[in-house]
Amino acid sequence: MTDTPRKLLRGRVLSFHSEPRDESDRDAFDYIEDGAILISDGLIEAAGPYAQLSAIAGDAEIVDHRPCLLMPGFIDTHLHFPQVQVIASWGAQLLDWLNDYTFPEEARFSDQDHCTEMASAFYDLLIGHGTTTAVAYCSVHPASAEAYFTEAARRNMRMIGGKVMMDRNAPENLRDTARDSYEDSKALIDRWHGKGRAHYAISPRFAITSTPEQLEMAGALVAEHPDCYVQTHLSENHDEIAFVGELFPDAPDYLGVYEKYGLLHDKMLLGHCVHLKPREIDVLAETGAKPVFCPTSNLFLGSGLFDDAGLRKKGITNAIATDIGGGTSYSMLRTLDEGYKILQLQNQKLHPMRAFHWITRGNAVALGLADKIGTLAPGSEADIVVLDAHATPAMALRMQRAETLSEELFILQNLGDDRAITQVYVAGVSMKAGTQAT
Repeated sequence: MTDTPRKLLRGRVLSFHSEPRDESDRDAFDYIEDGAILISDGLIEAAGPYAQLSAIAGDAEIVDHRPCLLMPGFIDTHLHFPQVQVIASWGAQLLDWLNDYTFPEEARFSDQDHCTEMASAFYDLLIGHGTTTAVAYCSVHPASAEAYFTEAARRNMRMIGGKVMMDRNAPENLRDTARDSYEDSKALIDRWHGKGRAHYAISPRFAITSTPEQLEMAGALVAEHPDCYVQTHLSENHDEIAFVGELFPDAPDYLGVYEKYGLLHDKMLLGHCVHLKPREIDVLAETGAKPVFCPTSNLFLGSGLFDDAGLRKKGITNAIATDIGGGTSYSMLRTLDEGYKILQLQNQKLHPMRAFHWITRGNAVALGLADKIGTLAPGSEADIVVLDAHATPAMALRMQRAETLSEELFILQNLGDDRAITQVYVAGVSMKAGTQAT
């Protein structure tokens, strides 16, 4: 994968095989107090006890991260690349926020130099917060997608993204046409999808900003490129749902719009899914399309409470994400913290073991990439995060009373942020800002 020297990372090692109920579910995960990860050519050669791996590591460089925790890199399944400079913008609810902040900001991405500058900052922030794979919307401009994928390739990151398709209910300088959106997307797919670690996501922004003709074009792209992802938004806000009903009066519901145009399959990611109708839930279960829980965004915009347990009971696989810039943090740790609170309000429990499974292997499963990322299994790509639960004075003080792994994870989840991310490896190369890559 990459021609890099072998490395042996030493520390406490945690990786999941399946979703755990809690810490007693030992068949679901491996936890090794004095563990190590052996990396060769960008892939994980082995993970296990340090004594065992050091005996076979030969002349591998040893990097001692003790007493930190080594885990697979975090995976963020829904965010907006062009919104990096409108995060933390005061607003009302979804549609006002889009018109007042998001659309004016996205218009700036017609400029290639601006796209390039923002892509560098965007990836620095992802890595700084421990995220090694993400799924992002670019702007309507092909230049934004070019910058997004070019920077990902430069850093050798496994990333998913696509230019938004948007031909109505947006400013003129942010609208394409049905035909242009098809041709631009197809050219980007040909240029990037499956090249290196890149995947393309066909990206009609949401039903409000696409005409029936454009959704037909999106459906044609899905039919022609069934191995591409599809990403859009669904049922985030009551006013949004009502507007979709006015635009598509013949659809049985919001999801029925996407269903009509052939967009639903098991590689479709649907942001939010807060206010779903029973028929929509059944269709999600039948098609394998994935709802994406965006807790900080749902709270910030007052959208509502995601019913994780209710969807899971139907056999639906839910992903979780930051939703920058409606979301308020790049950190998947902060995302888990707010997600925990949303579920608490509904008498649903998120155990810290399940939480950390969710942002690693769980999101990898949702993306169909668990054979490549999200675990420390041999042959997986060596995307690794190094976590320090003593990173701040408050964390260190709390850790004096922590007695279990679950307690440590809950401290990281509730009190942690980018300061708790000691180092990040992408395909075996150290990438955390301020540390020289080797």
